[in-house]
Amino acid sequence: MAYSRITLTVNGVPESVDVPQSMTLLQMLREKLSLTGTKNGCSAGECGACTVLMNGEPVNSCMVLAAECDGVEIVTVEGLAKTGKLTKIQETIIKTGGVQCGFCTPGMLISATALLQRNPNPTETQIREALVGNLCRCTGYYRIVEAVKEAAK
Repeated sequence: MAYSRITLTVNGVPESVDVPQSMTLLQMLREKLSLTGTKNGCSAGECGACTVLMNGEPVNSCMVLAAECDGVEIVTVEGLAKTGKLTKIQETIIKTGGVQCGFCTPGMLISATALLQRNPNPTETQIREALVGNLCRCTGYYRIVEAVKEAAK
């Protein structure tokens, strides 16, 4: 099996990792770096549970090969709460009851964070569009959308 050595920044920490060329970014984060907040839901880019920020843009980490990540900056759900303090979107999703089983929550938080970084005052339509790639089977999305609205205030 062929391996690649990649150097990247994950949650602000420089990392150097040997990865098989067939390993996904999702697998590398979970198996090589023990960052298990990023979830494996479908392995097909459909559910959004594995969403991370790659150079500031949300991507489905199950669809990106780790070997392609040399020199990139990755932010996972573990990297949102700097210095242990929750971000506003993390606080509001708890406050509004936007978390039930929690499986979709990491991807939802990452997608919402990306939206709020590029548009600090989104409309409800923009919020719903930003979350379209994240599936939730528990909440019906209403409380998650409300959390993003509140975080934007």
